[in-house]
Amino acid sequence: MHLYDLPLIFALVGLGLYAVLAGADFGAGFWQLTAGRRPAGERIRDHAHDSMAPVWEANHVWLIFVITVVWTAYPAAFGSIASTLSFALFIATVGIIFRGATYALRAGASAGHEQRAIDTLFGISSVLTPFALGAAAGGIASRRVPVGNAAGHLFSSWLNPTSIFVGLLAVATGAYLAAVFLSADARRLGDDELERRFRARALGSGIVAGALAVAGLVVIHHDAHPLYDGLVKGSGRPALVASAVAGVGTLGLVWTRRFGAARFGAVVAVAAVVAGWALAQNPVLLPGLTIEQAAAPHDTLVALIVAVVAGGVILFPSLGVLFGLLLRGRLDHAIAERHVEPSPGTPIHTRRVLMGRLAASLLVAGVGFLNIAEAGWAHAIGVACLLGFVATGFAAAAPLEGHGRDDTPSISQATDPQL
Repeated sequence: MHLYDLPLIFALVGLGLYAVLAGADFGAGFWQLTAGRRPAGERIRDHAHDSMAPVWEANHVWLIFVITVVWTAYPAAFGSIASTLSFALFIATVGIIFRGATYALRAGASAGHEQRAIDTLFGISSVLTPFALGAAAGGIASRRVPVGNAAGHLFSSWLNPTSIFVGLLAVATGAYLAAVFLSADARRLGDDELERRFRARALGSGIVAGALAVAGLVVIHHDAHPLYDGLVKGSGRPALVASAVAGVGTLGLVWTRRFGAARFGAVVAVAAVVAGWALAQNPVLLPGLTIEQAAAPHDTLVALIVAVVAGGVILFPSLGVLFGLLLRGRLDHAIAERHVEPSPGTPIHTRRVLMGRLAASLLVAGVGFLNIAEAGWAHAIGVACLLGFVATGFAAAAPLEGHGRDDTPSISQATDPQL
């Protein structure tokens, strides 16, 4: 692995997280759109909204992350992609804006018809956005984005058989992810009816997504043969197999109502699709442009890598807390527990200080090995030090569950003799 490969790995990790997290967010909108107007449909829409509302903004952080990394590390490729696929990306951007607006508007809707209109707009945007993003990815995968400013066709670059297939697959996998996640949320809430409804949707959408993926292999065999060879015969084949196995296994877990494990299976199935695309296309980024040729200068790459790793120390603990609260149901009723910081001199405080110092040392070592030496082994050590910095920084910054809890009763408990 070379230094110029590392930002692309970061971008692909971000793209995989976006495909999973924002994909489930888009899928929730799909189920809101197709829920119907009966009372059962209202319950489905409310459940989908309540489950995704606390995290939808965090889900879209990854799109900004991917754009920033690719823009900085591979500027020629980014300019070519953004200019040729501008129409598809414009549709996706408008859809994201409308979805964000409807989250805010839904809370202030006073009448039933207002809420239904907002939900309809939200659902339409939730279908158009993943389709447009998937179509753009299909244009890149089928090598219809040449190098240069707006060098490709404005419409055929993303309206072609491969792009349409990838766009439809993005919508289907989003619906599948959302149904699995919402089934688990309904189980946590103890709502048997919602669990049954979303379980049926998870099974149905999973079968549809799997059938669409198999049919898509025929499409790309005729329309994007290099991609087909890379997926079926080349380095992308392990990821393709992993996606298929995880997809079938997740359906089995959903059938047996093991929704907690099914979450992880669905994540692997979708993330493996992104990995397979990357492995099948490597080392070509765009037609006639390899990753090495597209990379920014050495100093820019080093600065970007250090910034990403340093930002990860802040971002990952924050997202860990957010999703931990969500999965434990702590955001269902807006219940907050008070915590006190451990006093200096306690074992917890001492461990945090030591981990913080170790993280700082690893950061300095990582930056040094990436800048001072040009050898591949030095870069490998530098990357390892930076990854160690992320791990130790996370341990130093993350809250310690169960430690330092304030057992002082709340005001209501202190004033109510029955509590």
